[in-house]
Amino acid sequence: MTDTAAAPAPAPETVWEGKYLTAIKAGHWEYAERKGRIGAAVIVAVNDAGELILVEQARIPVGRRCLELPAGLVGDESADETLEQAAIRELEEETGYRAERIEVLGEYYSSPGMTSEAFTMVRATGLTRTGDGGGEEGEDIVVHRVPVADVERFVAEKRAAGLGIDAKLLALLGPKL
Repeated sequence: MTDTAAAPAPAPETVWEGKYLTAIKAGHWEYAERKGRIGAAVIVAVNDAGELILVEQARIPVGRRCLELPAGLVGDESADETLEQAAIRELEEETGYRAERIEVLGEYYSSPGMTSEAFTMVRATGLTRTGDGGGEEGEDIVVHRVPVADVERFVAEKRAAGLGIDAKLLALLGPKL
């Protein structure tokens, strides 16, 4: 049986603070934290044609365009925004699809050895196409509609073309690893 209780951590000390991130040191650990501990929604959306909706966008920290599931921050525009509201808003902004329903699939940590950032993966259903997507001005998001049966091939093609692949896509590739 695995003990899931965390060992007592040393008191955290703020090393650096920017507009959006804080760098923290706790004992020998150094990690980043999003200011305000704002969460994120990561959205799995399949339209009526059986296509998974993916996005491609430039990611400055890795110096390349990346293939990802649509996602966005919860509460960054309104302090009382719910996870479901944020997921619906972000999906429509990024992809041009509006979801009728959001189902929570679980909370996950993106890289728990380096950041305290957590995200909640959700499934969006009842999709209606409302526009082209593309994100807000300056985001330059490309929307991909990929038949679910072709996701593994599509991801491999994009990787071969030089795109970074967000690790969250592993959840869709299943036991074929």
